[in-house]
Amino acid sequence: MEIKILGTGCAKCKNLEQVTRDVVKEMNLDATITKVEDIMEIMTFGVMTTPALVIDGKVVLKGRVPSANEVKQLLTQ
Repeated sequence: MEIKILGTGCAKCKNLEQVTRDVVKEMNLDATITKVEDIMEIMTFGVMTTPALVIDGKVVLKGRVPSANEVKQLLTQ
């Protein structure tokens, strides 16, 4: 599984990254997590509001920080 956290480095972006890393570790998932901070690369995903969560190339969440339970649901869909 490939997970990307899209965000320029704001507090919400860092929070999403931490929540995602915690959930991946808790669920013992085989996943690669990448933080994307380059605004031009973020725009290639069609994201205009950050933070955003991309799982296997698909934007599954944008513009807010989800709860840990919501991240778990997104990762198991």
